[in-house]
Amino acid sequence: MGGFFGVVSNRDCVVDLFFGLDYHSHLGTKYGGMVIYDEAAGFQRQIHSIDKTPFRTKFEQDLEVFSGTSGIGCISDTDPQPLMVRSHLGVYAITTVGIINNTDALLEKYFSDRTRQFMATSSGRVNATEIVAALINEKDDIVSGILHAQEVIDGSMTIMLLTGKGEVIVARDRMGRLPVIIGKNEDGYCVAFESFAFQKMGYDMFYELGSREIVRMNPNGIGTISPASRDMKICAFLWTYYGYPTSCYEGKNVEIMRCKNGKIMARLEKEQGTMPDIDYVAGVPDSGVPHAIGYASESGVEFARPFIKYTPTWSRSFMPTSQKIRNQVAKMKQIPVPELIKDKKLLFVDDSIVRGTQLRETVDFLYRSGAREVHMRSACPPIMYGCKYLNFSSSKSENELLARRVIQDLEGDEGKKHLDEYADATTDRGKCMLKRICEMFKFDSLGYQSLDGTLEAIGLDKDKVCTYCWTGKE
Repeated sequence: MGGFFGVVSNRDCVVDLFFGLDYHSHLGTKYGGMVIYDEAAGFQRQIHSIDKTPFRTKFEQDLEVFSGTSGIGCISDTDPQPLMVRSHLGVYAITTVGIINNTDALLEKYFSDRTRQFMATSSGRVNATEIVAALINEKDDIVSGILHAQEVIDGSMTIMLLTGKGEVIVARDRMGRLPVIIGKNEDGYCVAFESFAFQKMGYDMFYELGSREIVRMNPNGIGTISPASRDMKICAFLWTYYGYPTSCYEGKNVEIMRCKNGKIMARLEKEQGTMPDIDYVAGVPDSGVPHAIGYASESGVEFARPFIKYTPTWSRSFMPTSQKIRNQVAKMKQIPVPELIKDKKLLFVDDSIVRGTQLRETVDFLYRSGAREVHMRSACPPIMYGCKYLNFSSSKSENELLARRVIQDLEGDEGKKHLDEYADATTDRGKCMLKRICEMFKFDSLGYQSLDGTLEAIGLDKDKVCTYCWTGKE
């Protein structure tokens, strides 16, 4: 994924930009970057790797030398950015969040006149933000360039620029898959992915961009410079997993959705007669917890925390590069509460089951700690397709996804013709998939939230929500 934050103000904005970006640290683990504009000093930029050290500690030293009244920045899970660009459109800084699926085709077209080039990594990979900038620069003005870039990119692209005039131009991707939210205080404006980030710093919610909308911001006001589209496909996983609990998107709070989602799961299980006899309902920390609280509330079974995740020394944002050490860290994080595990029948709710990499170890850990039964529930449907619009659930092969891997084992390529049946737990194929996963991971039972249940919990028109990773439908 990735997060972004921008500020335009009548006073120095460096501290606001710093804390606004820090509040997006849960969205990326590779790079953090800031660009500040000062009328006298011009642009000031810094990019740091945050794969082993959190954003805050890397940028604290920069606060002493940065100064300016406007700025943009990002937390990136892919490329170092923001980038500085000089072109016929002037000098500007640019940061992006999204994914480009047709990179090779775009580069081939760009290279066709044999006079252009890109900087590349040792593997030959080109920074996606540089490609976006090149596409923007093909047009005569920034707005036309942004619209052009978003149109020719297969995937999605949210774009933010800081101009040589100290203005911020921000464009929500053309299908609105990610939110772009503007806050306001007495000194100016800010723009963020996560709405809570600016509210904590004294900004009030002011405006949420529509799909494809482009807005120009300066301290004295904001203005739409390209209108919004009526079409929207905002990512459902914002609420299910990677959005922060205190944020709202399209007026729908994440924490409230997750609790509601858990209640719907329990309600459906009661209606279907599939709810097991259990002692406690628990959530897989952290994002599974509110789903579990809702499930416990509706089921009438007590909520508990049979194990606690220890994060002071090993938070999500700085994991070691060695797979062996990562596996050990995953084990070290899980601290059991023996009194809530030994001889107990437990039902765990996780936000999703993607690859199932750590699932078996978690269940083994619970059984080693004395659990009598372990039941697992996923707060969303089985993930059948790698995301091609954002970086969530992206994979080299769809057989990396647990559900697809199991289907392949059960039925080979024939199973690809029946993915809708496998996603439906009421069908024979759906029941067969659940049984096989239970055997693989030693669950006493397994259940997935239905697509209708997930959409009910989000509360938006289903045509406005992207569910591609579950349905494969645009």
